[in-house]
Amino acid sequence: MTVHHADLYPLDIRWDNAIAESVAQSSIKRMQKRKVLIMQNRKAILSTLWIFTVLNYLYCDVVGLMDSGMLSQYMSGEVNGMAMTQGFLLAAIILMEIPTGMILLSRVLPYKSNRWANIVAGVIMTVVQMGTLFAGSSTGYYLFASAIEIAATAFIVWYAWTWRQPQSDSQQDKELAAA
Repeated sequence: MTVHHADLYPLDIRWDNAIAESVAQSSIKRMQKRKVLIMQNRKAILSTLWIFTVLNYLYCDVVGLMDSGMLSQYMSGEVNGMAMTQGFLLAAIILMEIPTGMILLSRVLPYKSNRWANIVAGVIMTVVQMGTLFAGSSTGYYLFASAIEIAATAFIVWYAWTWRQPQSDSQQDKELAAA
């Protein structure tokens, strides 16, 4: 019996469609995984930026302890005309909990609250750090560290502001809200 090519044609189309559908499903799965990785990557980058910022705050304070002029002011309880009262120190530690907390929150908060927490925290820390430049006289190392800290927190604000929610996450959020 002779088999004509025309007899195989419908089978060829079914085979091609099956391959195309398999490739399309595989591509969709890869795109969904990529969107999840992008969101996780954005979270990791924001958390890392907060670690970088906190380390800069800490190291600048440590260097300040090595500055004999600053150390003597710390020991007297008054730095650049500001009394180091218990209330002042409590306010300072509360303020430093913002960037410290953002290290964790950047990793665990869902998209929308994560984005806004980073924007708000970044704005607060940028404004505060800029304000410290006008409180008393500043040393060269303090100005240098402040420039880095301001740039880092301003970048955090921009990076969070430009963060767009991946499509797969918005669908998950809608499904959770409906449940």
